[in-house]
Amino acid sequence: MRRLRVWQLGLLVIVTIAAGRVIDLQAVQGPALAASAAKDRMRTVELPAVRGDITDINGISLATTVAARNVTVDQTLVIDAAAEARSLARVLGGDATAYRERLTGTRRFVYLAKNITPALWAKVSDLKLAGVFSEATTTRIYPAGSVAANVVGYVHADGTGGDGLEYAFEKELAGTAGSQIFESSARGTEIPTTVSSGTDPIPGTGIRLTIDRDIQWVAENAIAKQVAAANADSGTVVVMNAATGQIYALATVPTFDPNQPAGAIASDIGNRALSDVFEPGSTSKVMTMAAVIEEKKATPLTKLTIPPVYVTPAKVWHDHNKHPTLHLTLNGVLAKSSNIGTIMAAERIGGRTLYGYLTKFGIGSPTGLQFPGESSGFVPAPREWSPTTFGTLAFGQGLSLNAVQAASVYATIANNGVRVEPSLVAGFTTPEGIFEPAAAPTSVRVVSPATARTVREMLESVVSEDGTAPMAAIPGYRVAGKTGTADRIDDTCGCYLGYTASFIGLAPADKPTLVVAVFLQNPRNGHFGGVLAGPVFKTVMTYALQQLRIPPTGVMRPRIPVTW
Repeated sequence: MRRLRVWQLGLLVIVTIAAGRVIDLQAVQGPALAASAAKDRMRTVELPAVRGDITDINGISLATTVAARNVTVDQTLVIDAAAEARSLARVLGGDATAYRERLTGTRRFVYLAKNITPALWAKVSDLKLAGVFSEATTTRIYPAGSVAANVVGYVHADGTGGDGLEYAFEKELAGTAGSQIFESSARGTEIPTTVSSGTDPIPGTGIRLTIDRDIQWVAENAIAKQVAAANADSGTVVVMNAATGQIYALATVPTFDPNQPAGAIASDIGNRALSDVFEPGSTSKVMTMAAVIEEKKATPLTKLTIPPVYVTPAKVWHDHNKHPTLHLTLNGVLAKSSNIGTIMAAERIGGRTLYGYLTKFGIGSPTGLQFPGESSGFVPAPREWSPTTFGTLAFGQGLSLNAVQAASVYATIANNGVRVEPSLVAGFTTPEGIFEPAAAPTSVRVVSPATARTVREMLESVVSEDGTAPMAAIPGYRVAGKTGTADRIDDTCGCYLGYTASFIGLAPADKPTLVVAVFLQNPRNGHFGGVLAGPVFKTVMTYALQQLRIPPTGVMRPRIPVTW
């Protein structure tokens, strides 16, 4: 009897303790535990901002953002990892073993797949896999493929700019991400009506370029064909509006597909028109001629006697082709591209004056484009000159520039002596759809309008039957330009090896609007600029004139004597 009472007393104590614990859990700790459980079910997801579009000057899309989904898993909610892995492999593709590894564990958030289409996510969702859910995201696509790829650039897997203007304008394009907090079910999906708070994402700013997609396409195709035919390392074409500095095409080959940047060769991703510098050779003679004429030390009709070799204290100078004594006008020196004649003309102004004009034309200074990887080129100051530097600078060796700088020199001559800072961005489109033009470019006068006009008329002789580039002539239009066949520095040996073949021209010569600059690096099938670069110029300039509806002037070019 006594044992029974002890047992009953013990049972009463146990029941009392249990009842007290129940009361404590329900009445005292209940609200706190419920809140904690609810908190465990709450998820915060990032709402990505839509990246701003990049378009050409006519509003044609070059880079845009489309809706996508990332597939994720909460490993603690997975019921049968092996079965779910097989289902994912069947729908998404890939290896079931790899999916199983990502499904197994205690992590609350693991990516299973990224940037799949909403339609493909719908198929995954229909599987009703425990713990598998998705987050809204976006993916970047490039509708024009490789066209203007070296200008636009690409984005990394995380959506940030990797190169080109995608990188340069990351802050403007990216926008600001938002967030959303909601209660999730056992499968990790959002429970309807449980969104508690969040912030809306702010879309990125769009960018309208100065690039004309169609002119860019023609330029890329023309230079690609010539690079292949000449067996050159690379090629570049720049198309620029002389008056505004707007760049309509910035083509370089080899190139890459920004939709698949992982497979690209690193050297093909940047833009050689800005990153690669080279010695321009004879295309640089236009600066020497402009300086001599501006300083009133000569005119196109000035008579020069060009010996077979030119002996100076520094060096014995030769022209590219052997010749007897020639009687050339200054115009003839440019038309025939005589190095000796150019040195003789430059001696009339001296080294410091020549150096001043080279820098005024922008050599050695940034273009102002603020493009990733741009090289500014180099022109040595007089205090750094060797005895031969003056002579080589006069005809375009011993200094370096990039393709855009070279085009800008001719744009300055075309624009009546005023150098306008080049531009690639026409303006920006706000998230509200309002277009805001880019700031006006800076400009500086380099030579007088009279000098610029005189040099243009001299450059027309280069494209005539008397010059080195008759292949660049365009029927019906007056064309002015200059060939270049420059010794090329080879980075592997640090020596001259191979050539840079080039032609830079403007049209219509008497009312210039466009400048087209063409360069081929290290061609092996030929090397003369007039032969290799001239035809590319003709193709691109002809199309650009038609595309922009620029008519010929119908005025005959002046005939300036080349000999005396």
